[in-house]
Amino acid sequence: MAKILMKGNEAIGAAAIKAGCKYFFGYPITPQNELPEFMSRELHKVGGCFVQAESEVSAINMVYGAAGAGARVMTSSSSPGIALKQEGISYIAGAELPCVIVNISRGGPGLGGIQPAQSDYFQSTRGGGNGDYRLLVFAPASLQEAVDCTMEAFDLADYYRNPVMVIGDGMIGQMMEPIEFNEPVKRELPEKDWATVGTKGARKPNIINSLALDPAELEKHNIKLQAKYKEMEENEVRYEMYNMEDAEVVMISYGTTARIVKNAIAALKEEGINVGLIRPITLWPFPHKAFEEIPGTTKALLSVEMSMGQMIDDVKIASSGRWPVHFYGRSGGMIPTPDAIANKVKEILGGAR
Repeated sequence: MAKILMKGNEAIGAAAIKAGCKYFFGYPITPQNELPEFMSRELHKVGGCFVQAESEVSAINMVYGAAGAGARVMTSSSSPGIALKQEGISYIAGAELPCVIVNISRGGPGLGGIQPAQSDYFQSTRGGGNGDYRLLVFAPASLQEAVDCTMEAFDLADYYRNPVMVIGDGMIGQMMEPIEFNEPVKRELPEKDWATVGTKGARKPNIINSLALDPAELEKHNIKLQAKYKEMEENEVRYEMYNMEDAEVVMISYGTTARIVKNAIAALKEEGINVGLIRPITLWPFPHKAFEEIPGTTKALLSVEMSMGQMIDDVKIASSGRWPVHFYGRSGGMIPTPDAIANKVKEILGGAR
């Protein structure tokens, strides 16, 4: 298959359509605007429907409706827009409906700025809405990976009857790279016999709801959800191990920051310093098992992020106190440089050697 040069936001939209997405509901916010623009231009060509809602709150509730009817549906936004969708995301998770949510993140807090950032880690992995729910969260590091993750996200959403998030920063949304549209791994998907598609008098109507006033019933529902999330933790973890042999320091980084980390690793190697990388591709479930593969030569771990250290808690939990955990990060839209990362590694080793 020939590769196509595309901008990230448009590539994600094209991947969604190829995965069978027929409905998109959203609201403009930079740096993701090219994605809804693309969907508004292309969805009608495949018999789909694009609606620019009057707000992010309206958009996510339109997603709720389309998902409840069994349709493949997506929304996208950027950090503060995703924050506005959190109530609806919780409702969708509670009602066990499949959908795909794309977050092309920007610097915060508040309205912040439109430059790239990774400060939505807590929001995506801890659940910005209420209740005991989880999203399966992909964090691609390239446009090819963004395309692959988006296409797989629709199947995973249908398989688990759960929202799936694809999170990238402004660089993923705005950069251009060659991509190809690969078929996702085939999995047997369940029938959508729960969908509200009309009965024609042949059966009792399906009811989709996230309200349960009987606490015993609500607890039973939560226990059912937790069993589903446990299955995700067992079967859907994705990560990359890079240059791990004889690594003195192992860095943990995701998304576009991990690409910068690889440049730092190459520079350090030229100086005779061997450094590895664990790159989570799923932020949730977090790749705890990857930490079991860290070599005996490792003296310390370094979490590198475009945030003030939101991933450190997961790194510490996964490391179980076996290594000291250090941090290097930039925030507010500032991007770390390979030299600064390399200097942090040398600073750590200066204390460890």
